[in-house]
Amino acid sequence: MAKLILYLDNAILSEFFLKKELTTIGRRPNNVIHMDNLAVSGEHAVVVKKGNDFYVEDLGSTNGTTVNGQEIKNHLLRHGDVVEIGKYQLKFIDEEVLSHIGTEQVEHAGFEKTVMVHPSALHAFERQAKETANQVFDTTASLDKSHTETLAPVAAISSPTVGKVQVLNGPSAGRELVLNKALTTLGKVGVQVAVITKRASGYFITHVEGKAYPLVNDVSTGAQAFALKDHDVIEIAGVKMEFYLDAAKQ
Repeated sequence: MAKLILYLDNAILSEFFLKKELTTIGRRPNNVIHMDNLAVSGEHAVVVKKGNDFYVEDLGSTNGTTVNGQEIKNHLLRHGDVVEIGKYQLKFIDEEVLSHIGTEQVEHAGFEKTVMVHPSALHAFERQAKETANQVFDTTASLDKSHTETLAPVAAISSPTVGKVQVLNGPSAGRELVLNKALTTLGKVGVQVAVITKRASGYFITHVEGKAYPLVNDVSTGAQAFALKDHDVIEIAGVKMEFYLDAAKQ
């Protein structure tokens, strides 16, 4: 089932399951999602259910509607998209995508546990991957036996440097993961999940699932993609990892 999670100042206010064909958003109290802010129009936007797809449409609002930082009129929502209206954020969650993540264990790259991810789960991250790769593979790796799962679904991209993360705590402390794929998903399903994307402009971490955002240097990343810098310390699902850039060959 799909839902929208309403945020204000990085705090979760409510969740709205998208069961109806129309989910109205606006400042007037009769809206399904009521936003009491002057930057929000009376009838600001609507989410339309068409089969298994959901579209957000701006209703000619004064201040507009953005999705992932881009102003839109009509947009097909994908898992993880963030709709911004006034000071509010609405994160689109497709629980069907998350349900495809399985638990088949294999040995890979010296790590203790991996998960195989159903190919349909890749669709959730299609938008981020377009910048960096076109081919999809079904390889996986992981950082931590009980807390960290890693998806590396897209072909490697040539770059003068390659990003890596090294685990700083827990049973896998000291182990490294090379971020030589376009997408690497870290975390514990049902607790906290984030994706690190490799783009032409660098590495970015984006929150995918969980009530709390990932931390970078003890600061919340927020809902949008967060640029990583050399030697940043990432914390996801209780696991701390140091991100660093390595000029060595991949």
